Amino acid sequence: MTDIVKRNARAILLDGDDDLVLIKRTKPGRDPYWVTVGGGVEESDATIEAALCREVFEELGGKVACAELVHLITDQVDGGIGVQHIFAARLESMDLAARTGTEFAKPERGGYEVVRVPFTAEAVRGLNVMPPELAEFIAVNRDAIVSVLDTPIREA
Repeated sequence: MTDIVKRNARAILLDGDDDLVLIKRTKPGRDPYWVTVGGGVEESDATIEAALCREVFEELGGKVACAELVHLITDQVDGGIGVQHIFAARLESMDLAARTGTEFAKPERGGYEVVRVPFTAEAVRGLNVMPPELAEFIAVNRDAIVSVLDTPIREA
């Protein structure tokens, strides 16, 4: 059995009237691309959900109202397998002035522009969203993602 050596927590993050919040990445010598909010799970994170909340705060100065695990992406990485835990989440608040991610202090890493795009299959497919399999998952499952976030949780 191959070991999981890297975990990420990422959010298909909806705001307001179902706008999708993404980060437009620009790097010298590369075409712009878009990524979902999120990043690596750290040893200090109590859970993967806690990592997601930390990443949303670091990258957006934001908080999520609810988050549901909706997809996993696995990759071969050095030493084993990397797993990206993809959550559907609603953005409760955002204050870009409160961002704390170390990447914002390193201009050599390129630009990190927070953008809102319509949450439609056409809009997502029209962007260079990375990884491409996540873009297709979002486009194909748009209605299910909204439904998951709009369904009240019932107690067992």
